[in-house]
Amino acid sequence: MTATTTEHSPAGPAVPCPRGPLSAGLYAALASPQHAPPGGDEAAAADPYGEDLQLALYMLYELHYQGFAAVAEDREWDPALMPLRRALERRFLDALRTDVPAGRSADEAVGELLVEPADDRGSVAHHLEHEGERWQMREYAALRSLYHLKEADPHAWVIPRLRGRAKAGMVAIEYDEFGAGRAENIHAHLFAELMDDLGLDTGYGRYVEAAPAPALAVVNVMTLFGLHRALRGALVGHFACVEITSSPGSRRLAAAMRRIGAGPAAERFYTEHVEADAVHEQVVRREVIGGLLAEEPGLDSEVAFGADATVYLESRLASHLMAAWQLGRSALRDGEGSIRLPR
Repeated sequence: MTATTTEHSPAGPAVPCPRGPLSAGLYAALASPQHAPPGGDEAAAADPYGEDLQLALYMLYELHYQGFAAVAEDREWDPALMPLRRALERRFLDALRTDVPAGRSADEAVGELLVEPADDRGSVAHHLEHEGERWQMREYAALRSLYHLKEADPHAWVIPRLRGRAKAGMVAIEYDEFGAGRAENIHAHLFAELMDDLGLDTGYGRYVEAAPAPALAVVNVMTLFGLHRALRGALVGHFACVEITSSPGSRRLAAAMRRIGAGPAAERFYTEHVEADAVHEQVVRREVIGGLLAEEPGLDSEVAFGADATVYLESRLASHLMAAWQLGRSALRDGEGSIRLPR
């Protein structure tokens, strides 16, 4: 991969290795504008949840975050790349709308999130709290780093698309996520300290090569919702799902960190979320969702869709993790450029 201009992103990670024709064609196009990216027909025929499509979408989305070290910054909105991105998004979004139950209200979707399931089998947080091994916690943190090292960034895109109570509530929560004005308390920074306690590389995007498609999908969906004004209701639903389920899950993960002796910074990240997100849950329900639907009642089903799509993709990731761990195998992808974590 060589830079096409001197205006590149020196601090960004390397472009990940391709996993199929879509990501290979995009890799070549990012290396040089002389290479045309894959066409929409190729994207329309791809597995919407597969390694190739999810990696290609991740690569395009990362141009809006930290970028890649050898890719010019002005490729972010390169018109040559937009048709591919749109085709990938359409394939992914159409699959979600097919696979996620339709016709539910925000009250129904959020109501389910407020009730912890009686059967914890299949819950990653429950497994890590009670019997997970240190190597499994390290794998979990490595995969979650794809989001947590940019925590809250995708959700910030919805702020200019909200009004009144919804905007004020969203900004109040995001203010906490970004450290309430203190750089050392930014949640992304706290997660980097967690990774350091676990002996992981804290570099941004360091573990993308090891991330299987289900892990990429849970990151991609929030960017998909965040970048499109038409999906603002779905983004609010996604945000609600994250905030409402965070506190009980974080309580379990904090206990897991104590049990394996991970270190104070590793435990702090989750204890911080137990306290903060218990408050955020109330704000997101009453002000963000309540305010949005008071202004735009027609977005009710979209809020539900965003929450339900998040649950669906998180369940796919949990199934992947638990299936591997129950067999004593790594859940990380064993592909070109991927990192194998020692046990």
